[in-house]
Amino acid sequence: MSEVRTVTSKTSGARSEAARSPSLWLTVLSLTAFVVLIALGIWQIERRAWKLALIDRVEQRVHAPAQPIPSPDSWPAVSRANDEYRHVSVTGRFLHDRETLVQAVTEEGPGYWVLTPLQRDDDTQVLVNRGFVPSERRDASTRRDGNPDGQVEITGLLRMTEPKGGFLRNNVPQHNRWYSRDVAAIATARGLHDVAPFFVDADAGSQSGSGPIGGLTVVSFPNNHLIYALTWFALAFMLAGKLFVTFGGGLFRRKRFVHEKAGGSDAVARRTGSDAGTIVEPT
Repeated sequence: MSEVRTVTSKTSGARSEAARSPSLWLTVLSLTAFVVLIALGIWQIERRAWKLALIDRVEQRVHAPAQPIPSPDSWPAVSRANDEYRHVSVTGRFLHDRETLVQAVTEEGPGYWVLTPLQRDDDTQVLVNRGFVPSERRDASTRRDGNPDGQVEITGLLRMTEPKGGFLRNNVPQHNRWYSRDVAAIATARGLHDVAPFFVDADAGSQSGSGPIGGLTVVSFPNNHLIYALTWFALAFMLAGKLFVTFGGGLFRRKRFVHEKAGGSDAVARRTGSDAGTIVEPT
């Protein structure tokens, strides 16, 4: 006696196979994600090349002989990309009565940067970050022997202004609370004029007496772009593997099915007529 399977059974099998096949929108989404991940990996490789070039450029600037600061005529053209961390020198007289304390945390502990205007012979002024003082020495009267009078020459690194404030903390000039070295705001609060749009971080050699500790500038550029690139490429590789299993596995199943049907010893007869919907498999 032959076993009979109905068309309903065949249809159910077809639906099961369709359920295992990825939908069109999921396929498109997966391929798009793969392309995006590869693009992100390539972008991080490019960023790494840019960062390495930046680090090399800054290292050359930091260790170069000190040069005079840019002239006032060129101040509008001074930029972070072209000028920051240049080793410069500037000559003038400190205006100690107009110093500004900016909160800082350094390798010496918490305390303040001491920013003091330097009056130059051409009547222009440059803010000089003379260095760090701990909280117990924030009062200028505790370090008077470290405040030189008369003409001085300061060498240090040219730094760009830090507008508005620090991380999650805005400067409050009216209450004399400063969290960043905002040149324009400090100049306004202290009544300065013709001020350079940058400041100078003084070298360690600029310290005198009990004055602020100079030379604490941290020149560091995080460079994790290679790790990021490998992460994006790894995710793309895993997604590609998933796509291969999904599509390749279905293709192999179909090939195996066709091979077995073509080489099988049993014939499958399809009836016609009133019972056309019945498939008979001989025993």
